[in-house]
Amino acid sequence: MRSVVFVWVMVFSVGFLQAQEIIISGKIIHANAQNVVGGVAIRLDNQFLEVRSNASGEFNLNFKNLEMGNYILHISKLGFQSLRLPILVDQPTLNLGVISLVPDITQQQAQLGSVNLSENELDDDQIDAGFSSILNAGKDVFLNAAAYDFSQTYFKPRGYDSQHGTVMINGIPLNKTQNGRPQWSNWGGLNDVQRNQDFNFAVSTVDNNFGSLAGSTNFVMRASKFSKGGKLSLSAANRSYRSRIMATYSSGEQKNDWFYTISISGRFAEEGYIEGTTYDAKSIFLSVEKKIGDKHSLNFSGIYTPNIRGKSAAITDEVFELKGREYNSYWGLQEDEIRNSRQRRVKEPIFMLNHFWNFSEKTKIQTNLAYQFGSFGNTRIDYGGTNRVRFNDQVSYDGGGKNPDPAYYQNLPSYFLRFEGSENYEAAYRNAAAFKENGQLDWNSIYEANHVASDTGDNAIYALTEDRNDDNTAYFTSVLDHIFNSEFKLNSGINFQYLQSHNYAKIDDLFGANQFLDIDFFAEPTNEYSLEQVAQSDLQQPNRLVSEGDKYKYNYELTSGKIEAFSQLQFKHKKLETYISAKISTTDYQRKGNYQNGLFPDNSLGKSEHLNFIDFGLKSGLTYHFTGRHSVSSNLFLASNAPTLQNSFANPRQNNSVVQDLDSEYIYSFDATYRYRSPNFNLKLSGYFTQFRNVTDVSFYYVDGLSGLGRNTTTAFVQEILYDAEKQHLGIEFGAEAQVTSTIKLKSALAIGQFIYSNNPKLYLTSNSFSGSVNYGEARLKNYRLANGPQHAAQLGFEYRDPDYWWFGFTANYFSNAFINVSPLLRTSNFATDTDGLPLENYDAELAKTYLQQQNLGDYFLLNAIGGKSWKLDNYYVGVFVSLNNILDKLYKTGGYEQSRNANFTSLKEDRDRETPVFGNRYWYGYGTTYFANLYVRF
Repeated sequence: MRSVVFVWVMVFSVGFLQAQEIIISGKIIHANAQNVVGGVAIRLDNQFLEVRSNASGEFNLNFKNLEMGNYILHISKLGFQSLRLPILVDQPTLNLGVISLVPDITQQQAQLGSVNLSENELDDDQIDAGFSSILNAGKDVFLNAAAYDFSQTYFKPRGYDSQHGTVMINGIPLNKTQNGRPQWSNWGGLNDVQRNQDFNFAVSTVDNNFGSLAGSTNFVMRASKFSKGGKLSLSAANRSYRSRIMATYSSGEQKNDWFYTISISGRFAEEGYIEGTTYDAKSIFLSVEKKIGDKHSLNFSGIYTPNIRGKSAAITDEVFELKGREYNSYWGLQEDEIRNSRQRRVKEPIFMLNHFWNFSEKTKIQTNLAYQFGSFGNTRIDYGGTNRVRFNDQVSYDGGGKNPDPAYYQNLPSYFLRFEGSENYEAAYRNAAAFKENGQLDWNSIYEANHVASDTGDNAIYALTEDRNDDNTAYFTSVLDHIFNSEFKLNSGINFQYLQSHNYAKIDDLFGANQFLDIDFFAEPTNEYSLEQVAQSDLQQPNRLVSEGDKYKYNYELTSGKIEAFSQLQFKHKKLETYISAKISTTDYQRKGNYQNGLFPDNSLGKSEHLNFIDFGLKSGLTYHFTGRHSVSSNLFLASNAPTLQNSFANPRQNNSVVQDLDSEYIYSFDATYRYRSPNFNLKLSGYFTQFRNVTDVSFYYVDGLSGLGRNTTTAFVQEILYDAEKQHLGIEFGAEAQVTSTIKLKSALAIGQFIYSNNPKLYLTSNSFSGSVNYGEARLKNYRLANGPQHAAQLGFEYRDPDYWWFGFTANYFSNAFINVSPLLRTSNFATDTDGLPLENYDAELAKTYLQQQNLGDYFLLNAIGGKSWKLDNYYVGVFVSLNNILDKLYKTGGYEQSRNANFTSLKEDRDRETPVFGNRYWYGYGTTYFANLYVRF
């Protein structure tokens, strides 16, 4: 902190040198078509003032006090190659004449290729794909590699989770309150209107927000920012979807200063690369803007992107050997059509109103209002349907179906071979043959089971459930941008976000039956409560029968409010740039239960305690330019963030319990970068260190082998609360590119990281199978690697650009040090403890060490290729783009996790000693050879 203060004292001590008014002007044209180009950003190096070329392509940079001398003029627009022109300012008026901009086919690749990243991996709730705002990384060779080549392996720059990157549209932060991550499906399929953006990677200056550790992206989707014209494109692929159509039109400036832009698209697949992954997504965007005089502008935008996607699961080695990497157990044929039992459904429109006020030449104020509403849901098959019966004055529940998932452990060959000496080889052989032949969900048997139950007067055994959130979110932001002079700039603002979230399970389909009994078939009586009580979802409606469309199982509401204020002061003066920024925020959470759960009668209905977190943040950075080519920079980041909503309540579906010792997460980070820039060679080398403290994580799973439950059972469906965790991220990044000739470019990128748990966090369990919690103390996770994709990645690449506007490129990519996600429960005292609470007699420390060693997923090599061609036909521009990923069809694992089912040494040893473990590790596999092809017409 003292060093930061010292730097700023020195900065403010710099006197203002003698300067005068300078005007720099010119005209921007298209290098191919020779027509003018509007909306091009022009600024001087180390100066805050930036202007854009008008509809005639003309610009004027007017400096009130600028020293004479040598400068670099920056000229940039998405879709064109950026220019850095050395100029000599030696007179008050400097006219640069006509400046030509060349189309950038690499950025065309970025826009087209990012479709597959943002709409496939980033929408997958099975794996967090990390910091996704790098989708349009621009000229940074390392970030380009991370966005378009490394991303297919779930590589995360610096190992950061996507909740540490901020995504904004027109200055409004849209990260979800529940998990802190951007939900890309809320604006997916609208690539044509996402071209104008402000991107900041990692810790750096951000004009309309405090920013985040992993950086920020602000999509500028104002009607006046889109050039007049239209575009129609058709795409074909074999990744998440098979076909896409997209159309966009922008009016440009109309009479009475009106602008409008509309964009629509549709993406479809009966199944993607993974079997049964259906895809149906539509998108529409409308923006209308009105300029009110010279100082005011009002913009309205509406976004609606309803989408339904079939999901897939991680698989064990046993399943992989039987069915391969494309296998997915969630689907089956129903009347010869693919039906996926686990769909992700998103319908959350966004409406926003933005007011832009040019208060003066130096002061601008932007105020934004937004409202988002709708639903987010995931479907699954509930096989706990049952009937209430009475026997000898004791109530019990009869029924319950078999888990219909064909990859459920009891449906696999290993289940019939699990006991040494009593293996059923015939059953295992028959099961393996049947699984290889079909192995898909049997919808007919599900319907038949329900029909039989209905014919005998019983309730449904199976039901399709939708776990659903109905959210209403209001946003308000206001940001002041003031330039004091050519050297000092101030950004200050306030952000407000309020969420009301209704969470419940809903009967989506009864598969031909009429009603379903709303109880927990798997519940067990406790010392305090009878079976009939603990099985009830809602004691106020015991043994309730529900029909299609009814809510059941759980029903609660969450509210959240957050207010954040920030301020940032920037300084630029020839060789020195520096900034300092601070924030303060307050965050509130509360749960309200609408059901009185049978196991938690006193802690489920009504409101929970009110949670409040006050957080602070400080960041500062400095850049020193030795020459116009050499520079070094560094950034310091200190901040606390409130825990996410999903990690604040231990079991929100059933009670109001708050995670114990809940507090904000603390982040400390430092990075340093050296850059070299020349017309034919660019290089960047960065080093970084980040420490996370007081991290909380809540997860859910079924487990056997628990101790300390205080009853005659060791099995339960639990909520695992891991808290007071510390994580450390350390590494280097390197990127370089060389323009060998006018047509040939070579490039390389390298990332070497070490992302680990740096302490032993604490762990406890809660469950609806037992009251209270079971505390297992420390989870010995220190120095285990974090499971966030490859921690080492490298690339060598080649590009050829022909003057006739065709091009191609290859990249060779190498990945290593990707680790499986370990089970924290297996690293607690429970692992060596018998069910009676005493130490296990057969515990072998050396063997346990072997079992608990973290699996490295291995290294692999991927070869990718891209290419394209564009033509000008009269007033039309036609282009084609093709990308090929994993050309050599390499088999590799992108991630995985240990199953926590066997929670102690005895049960884990028994499973590991089998030729085929019943509860082996589960993995996600990368795609084999895939393609994406796009044809577009622009007019």
